Amino acid sequence: MLVKRGDKMEKLLINAMDCLNVGVHIIDVTGKTIVYNHKMSELEAMNRSEVLDKNIHDVFQFQENEESTLLTALHTGEAVLNVKQQYFNNIGRKIMTVNNTYPIVEAGEVTAVMEIATDVTKIERLLRHQKEALKPSFHFDDIIGENSGLLDVIELAKRAARTTSNVLLIGETGTGKELFVQSIHDASNRSDKPLIAQNCAALPDTLMESILFGTTKGAFTGAEDRPGLFEQANGGTLLLDELNSLPSHLQAKLLRVLQEKKVRRIGGLQEISVDVRMIATINEDPFELIVQEKLRKDLYYRLAVVALMIPPLRERMDDLDLLVESFIHKYNDLLQMNVQSISPAAREHFRQHDWPGNVRELEHAIESAMNSMEYEQIIDEVHLPYYFRMKAPKLQKAMFTPFEQDSSKNLKEQLLDAERVILEKVLTDTQHHITLAAKQLGLSRQSLQYRMKRLGLQ
Repeated sequence: MLVKRGDKMEKLLINAMDCLNVGVHIIDVTGKTIVYNHKMSELEAMNRSEVLDKNIHDVFQFQENEESTLLTALHTGEAVLNVKQQYFNNIGRKIMTVNNTYPIVEAGEVTAVMEIATDVTKIERLLRHQKEALKPSFHFDDIIGENSGLLDVIELAKRAARTTSNVLLIGETGTGKELFVQSIHDASNRSDKPLIAQNCAALPDTLMESILFGTTKGAFTGAEDRPGLFEQANGGTLLLDELNSLPSHLQAKLLRVLQEKKVRRIGGLQEISVDVRMIATINEDPFELIVQEKLRKDLYYRLAVVALMIPPLRERMDDLDLLVESFIHKYNDLLQMNVQSISPAAREHFRQHDWPGNVRELEHAIESAMNSMEYEQIIDEVHLPYYFRMKAPKLQKAMFTPFEQDSSKNLKEQLLDAERVILEKVLTDTQHHITLAAKQLGLSRQSLQYRMKRLGLQ
């Protein structure tokens, strides 16, 4: 039921309002909600039962010195048109709408107020993220963590940013090497010059050579006068990602450019002076790569003037909660959600995982979990990616409090005691979120509520 009055025509009109793609909210002269359509419920992330028959100020929070457009129209008796309003629902989620609000007048007196609202929250967030996407780079402040090993690397990187020396970043896939590269460039005196990046494993050798060093017209069929990456990055920074993927002859040619600070295009005779700071990354132990002849020793020593070894996530698990919180905040904005945290069960999965994909894998796990949620506020193990849930039996022993048998009770009483222990544990782990607890227990929401009532659990 959407309204208390039972007139058939009123119900028909209300049902028709549910078909609209705009929010409709009607209050009476006391400020209580009497109509609240489906779209309004969606854009404010509220259940109808939480709004109907309740005063506006008991449900929503408005910023200081701002009033609800509904109440403004009620008090003035005048329509409020095309007003952008920002406010918060009962769980603190920010809502942004453009409202057209009309007083309903009977016999010369305002008897109700109707508001038609369009949601602009998503548009505002997309515009904000578009602006953020135009930022030139990451900064050192964007690197999240308080682990002492990570902080040591950040401090060394900051010192290196003040010089023009070459830098070699060593770290497993997904540890955040690109954040360090952009942070070093941004903090250097070359920040207003280009930062050119190239993945050495992405292209075949012949094409990689022409891209790096440039070509001269006629050097080979179809060749044109084209500058290479060194010329394009002149005055700035050149990043070569996965450097060890370059074949040995290209590594030798690269070494010559670094030593002489001059580059010769393929097919060309002229040597072109370049002023480029080189940053290279590798995702394996450099000394093993040298032994395997995948990395030239002389090139390694030329690049490793500053060598930064970024610790993998498994060695900085004390940063796990900080990273989780950051990614939840990021995807709350991107996905328009209001997730608050993760459950103890989900956190235990994370702590026991070895994270071969490091921080990138953690971010993808959070994004995946949030995509499987609806209106829940806590990420639980049922939301985690499949490969985490496959490990659930191994963690099951830690899920429930041991139950001690009481021989003075009959079987039915002991089963009820065991059920109470299990329900209390799961409810505590999910912060008494009924939907999450029901999913974790494999019950319907109604079944869980029935069992809680039977056992006297609040």
